[in-house]
Amino acid sequence: MEIQSKNNETAKEQPILKKGIFYAILDGVSDIIMEDKTKRGLTVQERSIDEKYGVNSDKGMIYDMDGIGHKVGIRWYFPKDKYGFEKVLEHATEMEQRYRKIREETCPDY
Repeated sequence: MEIQSKNNETAKEQPILKKGIFYAILDGVSDIIMEDKTKRGLTVQERSIDEKYGVNSDKGMIYDMDGIGHKVGIRWYFPKDKYGFEKVLEHATEMEQRYRKIREETCPDY
């Protein structure tokens, strides 16, 4: 599966800087891209500024058991001129820890 970025690159063309269980950090032309691997295959429905990080993000829609849709981030574009790799890695590590905690609570035998 190829993923289009705002620079018309595909994820296959973007070098992976670091990969975790739940994230990948990719090296875009002008951005460091943090991708949530739990959202693989989710269709991008919009690109907008993410409230938490303040950067452009691709968002998709997931639905809860009541059929209510929730917009969720799929990948975030951190401009290289404002964010270094270490800062993006901090955000990715935080995401990884959050998902690990959820997994431990919901699948204790994992």
